[in-house]
Amino acid sequence: MGTEVGKPAPLFTLAGSDNTHEGRRDYALADYRGQVVVLVFYPGDSTPVCTRQLNAYTEDIDSFTGAGAQVLAVSPQSVQSHDDFSCKQGGFAFPLLADTDKAVGEMYGILGPLGFYRRSAFVIDAAGVVRYAHKAVAGLTFRSTDELVAAVKAAT
Repeated sequence: MGTEVGKPAPLFTLAGSDNTHEGRRDYALADYRGQVVVLVFYPGDSTPVCTRQLNAYTEDIDSFTGAGAQVLAVSPQSVQSHDDFSCKQGGFAFPLLADTDKAVGEMYGILGPLGFYRRSAFVIDAAGVVRYAHKAVAGLTFRSTDELVAAVKAAT
């Protein structure tokens, strides 16, 4: 099972937090229909590559919002873990969602052989169709903002 370019993105609802009181809620992919979503799967809170990745996307958030995209970051840790991670980093510019049972990771086909998350990114267009998909094998690098924003622009 996996998610391919040109196919509808699997819908999901996950608990998440954007580090605000009202931002600690359930996030449904369907709620973003009508705008492009950059869906980023990352293996773990407070790990070095993930920290660099999410800080880079936060620094570049104007590039994403300028292109009309909403960034959603998903990992298997709890909402509490996400809040702690976000606080330590001074906050991220997008919600962190908790896929604690890895069901969404499985739907998107990003779980490695041992059930670990592979660092992955998807761009989902306003109609809910996947327009860009990247699944890392080793996961030591992440897609640059420029590459993701180019995919957003191509999807609009």
